[in-house]
Amino acid sequence: MALGTIRVLSDDDIARLLSLPDLLPVVEAAFVKQGRGEVERPPRPHFPVGSDEDGDDPAGTALTMPAYLHGSDSYATKLAAVHGGNVERDLPTVNAQIALTDAKTGMPLSYMAGTRVTNARTGCIGGLSAKHLAAEDGVRLGVVGAGTQARWQSRAVAAATTLESVRIYSPSESREACAADLREELADVDVRAVDSPEAAVSGANVVVTATTSTEPVFPGSALDSGTLVVAVGAYTPEMRELDSETVERAARIFADVPEEAAETGDVADVGLSEADLTPLSDVFEGKLGRESDAEILVVASVGTAVLDAATAAHVYEAAESEDAGREVEL
Repeated sequence: MALGTIRVLSDDDIARLLSLPDLLPVVEAAFVKQGRGEVERPPRPHFPVGSDEDGDDPAGTALTMPAYLHGSDSYATKLAAVHGGNVERDLPTVNAQIALTDAKTGMPLSYMAGTRVTNARTGCIGGLSAKHLAAEDGVRLGVVGAGTQARWQSRAVAAATTLESVRIYSPSESREACAADLREELADVDVRAVDSPEAAVSGANVVVTATTSTEPVFPGSALDSGTLVVAVGAYTPEMRELDSETVERAARIFADVPEEAAETGDVADVGLSEADLTPLSDVFEGKLGRESDAEILVVASVGTAVLDAATAAHVYEAAESEDAGREVEL
């Protein structure tokens, strides 16, 4: 491309270019580099924005997430927003845009829709966790939450493992729509909506929570021995998906970013700290993992911009190869 020209990639472009089976190893490699300290990942500021209909509480949370993987040709800055009220507006809860920049020259390379990138890389966290930490080859997945991320977690687990069944719970009727969508996509998987969190969790060997809840979303007593729990919703001190019993029953708690996961309600509210968390990258390095089929394991995920940078670079390379998107002069 000419100097000063960037490649603009729409959500439709990203959808054509992004494949979960291809992305899973990219995300795993990015985790390994992060665990080895071979990344730049400045603190991500997040701050309240807008106001709700009553004018009292913020409408959402804005986040700025920059990252660079050592040796990469580019670095990325993601501008993200989380607006829980969007469910009632029939809009995505999470929205994002990503700016990709040449690491050698600082020249802009691409501006791309980032929501699908965020959803896909977050889904891969659940997929990779299930691949490496599930107690059995066949996955019986319980999902609490029925939004966009519930769908992406299910897709990624299907891409990474042998997925046998999915049970989806949400307190709203959205669970039926989520189950119907996944039945259409995952033709060989038994997918059903259920009427309680206990029904989603009981009998599952992998449980994913994908909500914006501020209180536990299922009772830890409902977990079977050997269950892997992947909590991807909580990312602030006010947010919490797991109860004390779930955490107490866990043999080990892994985290994608231990220092940030330690500040969430899932960890802080039960009296744990960063020292009690194991980097998820240790699993992918083969340093630590499941030691018996009976262990309950927890993965606490807050998200990391390192995965956004790796995924955006992966998408950009594919776009360059296929000449996808539009070239725009700044």
